[in-house]
Amino acid sequence: MADQKYEFGLNTFGDLAFHDDGTPLDGDETLRQVVKEAQLADELGIDRIALGEHHRPEFAISSPEVVLGAMAMVTKNIKLGTAVTVLSSDDPVRVFERFSTLHGLSHGREEIMLGRGSFTESFPLFGFDLENYNELFEEKIAMWQKLLEGDPMNWKGQFTQTLTDTAVYPQLPKGETVSTSLAVGGSPESIIRAVAYDIPVVIAIIGGEPVRFRPYVDLYKKAAKQFKKPERPLGMHAHGIILDDEQEAVEVGFKYIKAEMDRIGIDRGWAPMTRDRFEFEIDKGAYYVGTPEQVAQKIAHNMKALDMQRFDLVYGTGGQLLNQREATIRNFGERVVPRVKELLGGE
Repeated sequence: MADQKYEFGLNTFGDLAFHDDGTPLDGDETLRQVVKEAQLADELGIDRIALGEHHRPEFAISSPEVVLGAMAMVTKNIKLGTAVTVLSSDDPVRVFERFSTLHGLSHGREEIMLGRGSFTESFPLFGFDLENYNELFEEKIAMWQKLLEGDPMNWKGQFTQTLTDTAVYPQLPKGETVSTSLAVGGSPESIIRAVAYDIPVVIAIIGGEPVRFRPYVDLYKKAAKQFKKPERPLGMHAHGIILDDEQEAVEVGFKYIKAEMDRIGIDRGWAPMTRDRFEFEIDKGAYYVGTPEQVAQKIAHNMKALDMQRFDLVYGTGGQLLNQREATIRNFGERVVPRVKELLGGE
């Protein structure tokens, strides 16, 4: 993996944060805080920040493109993306209009990560039937790819509108596009879809040993060869907390990550997270919790094992105190990323 180009980013769902005295920030304050955190990430030279789309009380961001537009005005270099845009329950034309608008505001730094949605509250909210979960995404991603071509749209779909020689505005400058990737949570069909559409893959690894995703990497490479498509850079994202003191990082992680996973687990039928399970996730699993050196070693190990060129850290899980969120961002940009590049021998 020597001499490869690697990229490192931050992801957040806009978890409602806490002041350092423990009092909670409301949704408005959290949105403004996330913009400040993007400024910090930009100053630190972190490659990207990506925002989730959720429609739940514990998350502040339901319209990530609006927040990304605010970020575009106060940053210079960092790529501004989503993780993810739930395309299945949205209108691809409106999504394109929002991102082509963001393209102009950010001077082309926008990115979209498309996903079917592991959280499904957007489907009934916007009037879509979960029985059509796969069909909706398949049709809408095809429409999205057609929109990126930039020509007047001629389209007739089962779940989407009919368009005849229809131009969509604002149009992208000639020769430019919206950088697009596909989020995969563990579906072989999603891997094949990404190869067929020639879209880079980002694998969400939120639990268990990361090495179990190696078959998906192998499937991607095999499919790319079989379909005669180029191999695009592969990425992964996972939760983490990076503090100078290992035990403090572990305690903060158990308090906040457990709280969030247990809340989500109520809807999904998960058992509450035990201390043993949490420590397994730090030791061998999907959590990157500890000192900068510990986290860097684990990231490098798993990027090598899975042949990844991109790693995104999900920070601020469960809210966390403002000083803890800032410490994670600073440690990631100043100490972890340079160390991982050193360990991997790349740029």
